[in-house]
Amino acid sequence: MLTRSQTISYIKPLYTVEINFDEASEDWKANKKYIGNGMYKYICLQKTKTGNPCKKESLPACDFCKVHSPDK
Repeated sequence: MLTRSQTISYIKPLYTVEINFDEASEDWKANKKYIGNGMYKYICLQKTKTGNPCKKESLPACDFCKVHSPDK
């Protein structure tokens, strides 16, 4: 008879995790601008009149810059 320490337990995982870290990193950087030394700043999420994304820095605790802020 085998004791618990002598038996090999084959526990089937509940689910499999497949993470594409390259895609996750690109998505994370989508609304940020690299400012050097491993640091980033959030940029505005609005588009300009020409349809290009706004590149201005966003306000603290907000997703928009001064120009595109809904509070203006």
